[in-house]
Amino acid sequence: MNKTDTFFLIHNYNSDPKELLEYCKDYLIIDCSDDSKTPDILKSSGYNYITLPNTGQNITSYFHFFIDNYDSLPDHIALLKGHIIGRHVSKDYFDRVYDNKWFTYLYQEQNMWAKYGKGGDENSIASLLSEDGYLELNNSWYMNQNHEYRYFYNIDDFYRFVYTDPVIPRYCTFSPGGCYIVSREQILKNSKTFYKNLNKLMEYKKEVNFPAEAFLIERLLPWIFTSRLKTNPWMEDEEEFDDMLTKCEESVNLYREWNSLHLKRFRIMLGAKEPIFLQPDDQTSKNSCHLCK
Repeated sequence: MNKTDTFFLIHNYNSDPKELLEYCKDYLIIDCSDDSKTPDILKSSGYNYITLPNTGQNITSYFHFFIDNYDSLPDHIALLKGHIIGRHVSKDYFDRVYDNKWFTYLYQEQNMWAKYGKGGDENSIASLLSEDGYLELNNSWYMNQNHEYRYFYNIDDFYRFVYTDPVIPRYCTFSPGGCYIVSREQILKNSKTFYKNLNKLMEYKKEVNFPAEAFLIERLLPWIFTSRLKTNPWMEDEEEFDDMLTKCEESVNLYREWNSLHLKRFRIMLGAKEPIFLQPDDQTSKNSCHLCK
């Protein structure tokens, strides 16, 4: 096997990423393990690694690396999990793509082809465009599961919060697990402040049961790396971003209050009206989000 000069950035949690190191010349392991043995394995093996607090997911690790190494990023970076082979991709697939020098979705679950391909489960919210082309109905189903949200309750509002006048897609295409091969230029098209602000949405609760907003960013990653959409001004200003999050939280609380009145008839009987949320910076309704309906 020829080792690639693509830099492997490996988010690691309670595993030994030894197999991945056989593929690359240079790497960094960002270890977020919380067991008692993994740190000893990494140290005794002489691996190049640093430790970060466990946020329950991997995207924050990647963004911290972008921020800390913004002026000296490698030409190409594979964003990986320590257990990606066997979890998000097969070894056969990884063997074929690990040395790619173009934007690559690192996802392939062959056991789901029958369900997600043509002739499969027509009621499934997921489909496949190709072996690594995962397509999901845009209905924000994951925001109502076991992870709490504080600032956003659907991805449509999040698209509009990050970008100015984006198309709202019928489907989301992304790599489940948040693993990709990206170029330095794709990372640098966004500022350090942009990545810092997005990390705030995933790190306000640092535990395994991470904030639901991380699911939104997971689905936004292809846009982050490939789109040329204009970002809203608060994405480039930490103080303004924090102010906007305060408004977001207020709006989400209003939404929860309204949504708790389950039946419309009861809402009307109680004299309730659907809340009209705050409108930031006099944006037009064309660019409305849950702050500015």
